[in-house]
Amino acid sequence: MIALSLAEIAEIVGGQPHDIPDPSVQVTGPVVIDSRQVAAGSLFVAFAGENVDGHDYAQRAFEAGAVAVLAARPVGVPAIVVDDVQAALGALARDVVGRLGTEVVALTGSSGKTSTKDLIAQVLQRHAPTVFTPGSLNNEIGLPLTALTATAETRHLVLEMGARGVGHIRYLTGLTPPTIGLVLNVGSAHIGEFGGKEQIALAKGELVESLPESGCAVLNADDPLVRAMASRTKARVLLFGEAADADVRAENVRLTDAGQPSFSLLTPSGCGDVTLRLYGEHHVSNALAAAAVAHELGMSADEIARALSEAGSLSRWRMEVTERPDGVTVVNDAYNANPESMRAALRALAAMGEASRARGGRTWAVLGPMAELGDDSLAEHDAVGRLAVRLNVSKLVAVGGREASWLQLGAYNEGSWGEESVHVSDAQAAVDLLRSELRPGDVVLVKASRSIGLERVALALLEGAAEGEVAAR
Repeated sequence: MIALSLAEIAEIVGGQPHDIPDPSVQVTGPVVIDSRQVAAGSLFVAFAGENVDGHDYAQRAFEAGAVAVLAARPVGVPAIVVDDVQAALGALARDVVGRLGTEVVALTGSSGKTSTKDLIAQVLQRHAPTVFTPGSLNNEIGLPLTALTATAETRHLVLEMGARGVGHIRYLTGLTPPTIGLVLNVGSAHIGEFGGKEQIALAKGELVESLPESGCAVLNADDPLVRAMASRTKARVLLFGEAADADVRAENVRLTDAGQPSFSLLTPSGCGDVTLRLYGEHHVSNALAAAAVAHELGMSADEIARALSEAGSLSRWRMEVTERPDGVTVVNDAYNANPESMRAALRALAAMGEASRARGGRTWAVLGPMAELGDDSLAEHDAVGRLAVRLNVSKLVAVGGREASWLQLGAYNEGSWGEESVHVSDAQAAVDLLRSELRPGDVVLVKASRSIGLERVALALLEGAAEGEVAAR
């Protein structure tokens, strides 16, 4: 964060100094909410959660080097006391971003946000100093914490914005007003909470409504609900996708034998050839979104194509492909799941399986429940199970309770699979099955909603490999 005195911070957040002998002392280190992350010069923000109260760690944070604590009550060490800690953190972020004058790129969508954010960041870092959301810290706390890591040298601030209801993104854009707003898609993620795709579109479109007239709305031309958001913004509109009228588009899309997308990138300023290091055709749309943002910020098509071709995955458990010493390939995509990302992952598995079958390998889809689908849950789980059959996946292993049984039943009803689909109770049962049946050349996809913890299956399959023996691709 840029250096600010405790007196300045108190004024920005409307707080009262307590036990501060010298208000001119500056915060020069990071703003953190975990006392274990405190460094010299930090500001420790104390949140009172359901199970842990940050105020109880104020003394520890101060002893570790924090200059002061942003708190809801006096804590016995230097503190700025406010009525609402979350609102104060947001106010501080807005003030700092306003002082910096950085280009704020905000993105949202039902799926692909984190992968696209990682691509945008890696491309823009070639252009100018860039700060971006780590992982998927895209809520009312994670977003301002990310913004506060920006410094005077930062030129691009790339922020992922999540939402679980109408009004959430409007709130986030109030903390860090964007100049470029990117909407990826409107899908089924959290549809049970929103109540329908129309409500999801309403919420996601709050991003483009926040843009100034001098800003730019980057919209997915291939998604009708996103394309329609052009009418909700006064900013310029830049379309990306495979549609013929997209400003930034892909042609000649194909997959390598390893399942990595390759395509010709066309932008208003030129074209270039891209071969991604990521897996699955769904990443073409993510790459085009990143290319559109980079084009808007002045990068050439050739620069963008080179940067995309060299970019990798920065966040864990998102199509993380690892080959074991025995030739079994494990695809850990267990960070989260919704119907759209499930379908994309299965198609990626099918593409990777083409090469493995030539070596006698098989494809395994180890799938768990998708959360927050509401009344659509049965139909969506059934459809994913059926798709696994249509894509000729060798074996489906459905893991978990009722929703997992719907996955297995969909596969069973789609074709004469019989023993080719199986329902197991938990992650350990899946691990035991796979350890007994996997053979060299097999490709295993592991995917479910984050709350299920199915990444344990992927990690167990890789466990025990000697250092240097497992080759991550």
